[in-house]
Amino acid sequence: MLVLRLNKAGMPQEWIHVEQAAKLYCQDKVLFELGTGSVTLKGGWDHHCNQSALTLSSIIACEGKVADLSGKVALTNRYLFRRDNYLCLYCGQQFAPRVLTRDHILPRSRGGKDTWTNVATSCQRCNHAKGAKTPEEANMPLLAVPFRPNVYERFYLMNRRILADQMEFLKGHFTANRDWFVSAE
Repeated sequence: MLVLRLNKAGMPQEWIHVEQAAKLYCQDKVLFELGTGSVTLKGGWDHHCNQSALTLSSIIACEGKVADLSGKVALTNRYLFRRDNYLCLYCGQQFAPRVLTRDHILPRSRGGKDTWTNVATSCQRCNHAKGAKTPEEANMPLLAVPFRPNVYERFYLMNRRILADQMEFLKGHFTANRDWFVSAE
């Protein structure tokens, strides 16, 4: 289980391991908890045969600097393929990541940039068929409009094992009409 750490303003900051979350609890840096998921860590025994226990929430907000991560979503193939649900945005078929490629809608050879809004997931066959053309020139219309993920969507893209309450929190801040599904990777 990974814990979603928020800043004091409620913005996601990072995914942390349970041990890191336990340290924040012990340092009294957790300001509030969200969600319904939790895990209980068991510790040592005292002389009365009582075992210590620490219950950690799956979403915690902590003290510290409020960092704005909204513009910092790295464009990687891993995140791109997950953004597009492992679908080729030309033929609409779902593929394993090893078969997918990053296609530049306006080809780089024609001045296209390597940005979230100019790239789409493509299978190798469609990418080869499109070549250095635009989708219109290749008569291969896109099935979805490429978008830049917001900070909450970024945290969805970063973690493959999101708990239900964490997903509910993140999903509440997704761009309107965004409906990702969890696929088998």
